[in-house]
Amino acid sequence: MTNPLTFLARRAWSNLRNEVLVLPSRTLVAVWVVAGLLLPVVYPDPYVLRIAAMTCIFATFAASWDLLAGYAGQINFGHALFFGAGAYGSAIITQDLGLNPWIGLAGGAVVATVVGLAVGYLCLRLRGSYLSLATLAFPLIVTGLLFAFPGFSGGELGISGVRSLAASRTANYYIAAIGMLLVVFGLWVIADSKFGLILHAIRDDEVAVRASGINTIRVKLAAFGISAFAAGISGALYAHFMRGAGPSTLATALSFQVVIWAIFGGIATIYGPVTAVFVLYPLTEWLGGFRFFGEMRLLIFAVIVVIVLIFMPRGLTPWVRDKIETQCPRCKQRNAMWRSDCRLCGASLHVGSRSASSSS
Repeated sequence: MTNPLTFLARRAWSNLRNEVLVLPSRTLVAVWVVAGLLLPVVYPDPYVLRIAAMTCIFATFAASWDLLAGYAGQINFGHALFFGAGAYGSAIITQDLGLNPWIGLAGGAVVATVVGLAVGYLCLRLRGSYLSLATLAFPLIVTGLLFAFPGFSGGELGISGVRSLAASRTANYYIAAIGMLLVVFGLWVIADSKFGLILHAIRDDEVAVRASGINTIRVKLAAFGISAFAAGISGALYAHFMRGAGPSTLATALSFQVVIWAIFGGIATIYGPVTAVFVLYPLTEWLGGFRFFGEMRLLIFAVIVVIVLIFMPRGLTPWVRDKIETQCPRCKQRNAMWRSDCRLCGASLHVGSRSASSSS
């Protein structure tokens, strides 16, 4: 009789070989996941772990914006509202109510979801630039309310002394990293489902989708709720990792920062904004360690983003993927660039190039 562990190991290896290692992009993702999980073992420097944990938190935040704006087309210029709602909600539940930090984490995500549904209900009848400007106003309104009630929110100083989710920095890093993997994978599954296809259709032609009998308001409201939930988790993780929640979690700069990450990495991909955060956030932190580059790092950051937008208009990640993979003209499945025929249907992957060479 086969050992259950041996059976599971063989099945895992079969899935890894037939589903992951067949495409370079999936292989790179697998390497990235393994590297992230092994980082504290290989290089347990506290500063590096801090930067890595913050990168994971902001990557989750960027992926949440991409579901709402990239897939559903609801361009949100005030996405920091959900991040701040998760941070403040978790901090208040943990500090004022004295509950367990894990309960605070879940509560912060729920608070952000409620805020997202409320904002969606108020704004979803707006479109285009009107929707973007309306969402931009909400973080400013909430910030004013927080300043008006300092006894409840801490005012300009915010809430400090929030308890961490774990005692050691390594454990906190693993919480941020595993949380990012779970949330990002969940968002990718949602975006790749029938619900994601409906979001795509709403973004392209909402009138046609409504004419087909789909309640577009309800679908977009669900997108707001899911996106806010993911952003709330990232905000709650931020509050527990940084031991506090302040007005900076609602800052307009943070809302525009997530837009830059998404455009840099590639909109409507989920993994694109995550890649952008892992490239840009550690880079800007590293440049900040040098006196000259520290003063110029925002300019360098802007130059890098402009270069990518000029030469890679779809974003960094789609550009790299197109360089290492080829799409089959028959079944539309992706294959490694070095293959001459499709791994699934066997069709030639270079029909266009062959016919062009023969005609010449």
